[in-house]
Amino acid sequence: MMVFFMTDELTDNADREMIPASMLAAFAFCPRLCYLQFVQGEFQDSAELAEGRFLHRWVDAEQDAVPEEFVPFHARSVSLSAPQAGVCCRIDLLEGDGKSVTPVEYKRGKAHESPAGWYDPQMIQLAAQGLALQENGFSCEHGMIYYILSKERVFVSFDPALMAKTRELIEKLRMMAARGEIPQPLRASARCEHCSLAGVCLPDEVNLLREMEAERAAEGEPEEEKIRMLLASRDDAVPVYVVGQGKTVRKRGERLEVWSYEEGKVSEARIREISKVCLYGGAEITTPAMVELMQRNVPVLHFSHGGWFLGICQGMSHKNVLLRIKQFQWAGDEGKSLSIARKMVAAKIENSRMRLRRYDADVPEMVLDSLATLAKDAENASRRQILLGIEGAAAGAYFSRLGSLLKTNPGDFSFEGRNKRPPRDPVNSVLSYLYGVLTKELFTTVQAAGFEPYLGFYHQPRYGRPALALDMMEEFRPVIADAAMLSLFNNEELTAKDFIRTGIGISIMPEAKRKVIAAYEHRMQTEVTHPIFSYKVSYRRVLEVQSRLLARVLSGELKEYPAFISRG
Repeated sequence: MMVFFMTDELTDNADREMIPASMLAAFAFCPRLCYLQFVQGEFQDSAELAEGRFLHRWVDAEQDAVPEEFVPFHARSVSLSAPQAGVCCRIDLLEGDGKSVTPVEYKRGKAHESPAGWYDPQMIQLAAQGLALQENGFSCEHGMIYYILSKERVFVSFDPALMAKTRELIEKLRMMAARGEIPQPLRASARCEHCSLAGVCLPDEVNLLREMEAERAAEGEPEEEKIRMLLASRDDAVPVYVVGQGKTVRKRGERLEVWSYEEGKVSEARIREISKVCLYGGAEITTPAMVELMQRNVPVLHFSHGGWFLGICQGMSHKNVLLRIKQFQWAGDEGKSLSIARKMVAAKIENSRMRLRRYDADVPEMVLDSLATLAKDAENASRRQILLGIEGAAAGAYFSRLGSLLKTNPGDFSFEGRNKRPPRDPVNSVLSYLYGVLTKELFTTVQAAGFEPYLGFYHQPRYGRPALALDMMEEFRPVIADAAMLSLFNNEELTAKDFIRTGIGISIMPEAKRKVIAAYEHRMQTEVTHPIFSYKVSYRRVLEVQSRLLARVLSGELKEYPAFISRG
């Protein structure tokens, strides 16, 4: 009888997490990309990824088992694990001739123009599959890369140098993940231009902000550098709003259709172009449509007839637990929380001042000076209570002049100051509604970025209050919600018939809410020049960029939160 003793090395190898071959390819391509995907669980779809998935669909249609005998075979989508090498993989096509096997990796594009014909990350991925096959007892000396668009096969030899490099990268990836520190972004690299996670990574933005921080520390001026707009490719994805009883959202192929009991199909949209679905007032959604949206991580939000947020349905929550750990640590530290809150409140005051200076021709200079002073005071507030007082004083000064921006007849609509719960005039009613819509927008934005929406740094935790969404909203109230409100009234899109008195408050009629949402969406899709990065981007993208930059602050990449201050 033979007795085998398991060494500590074998035990460690069996217990450690195995690295997917695709993640090893990502590490060879860009360590930061691999960290975002493998450690933080980030994923963003893109047009190229969607096309690649479509071209690859017949490879993934079914999974074959690894043959137990060495006979000629063709097996598709074969899954293997190799505990000793520390990798796992899914092989697109495995071919055998009775003596040895050859893994074939399918790629969307065309073969490279270089003599070798392959990209280094793709070669590493294929070599990792070779390691897994060899560990499982197969004779495997080479592999193939098949390029779908050019219909070419490229031979890759598993020579000692390639296999040694692959093992080295496996250990480097494992060490990177164990450290828990995100690698530095690439600098001016062409690899960023087609990366689906460029809008999450923000390489140029992070590099610029770090340089600006270093320059400020050295009391110098940062050199001007061109920043590429490396945003996630789903910039065309927009929300779908379904309002009213009797409306049902259904799935048909790659589209969502909205049906009415009375009118039949009233609208449709391609699923890949939808960022979220908002259901108001009893609108329904079928189970197949809900499952499809959950699989694509598209949230479905439910609202009452009056616009109250009832709940959200989405797929598996964000996997970036490290960011949430940092968020809880920062939220529990009064000094760190205050450093973020100061920036957000100061930006809100600056944006309020900018709106009055640009659109209120008769604004007293004293009001503008007061807001400028309060913005500086907010930057230096030593306690949260002081910051609250500064924000309140700034809000009083700003709202005292907001009514002057209304061009309507004072007898029709006027604004004498902010009131709520319930709003007692049409202007305040629209403001409250828009603030609510913007809060829900930021709820899904910060959640998609990996945050816990209910834990903030300025607004204190309270049952049911999305504190972080409210924090992020501060700097955007004047430039998004207030601007949309002024557009509605100044363009006479709303009339007195669009409002109804309910008790001591004023409510918006159901049909008028469609106008309010349309104005909000128009504002969100408006492109604006980013005050720091100088590229043009929609307000919806600005919200995402700011959320991602906040995550970089918590991770330690940036020293302070770069708040959004409008140029006008």
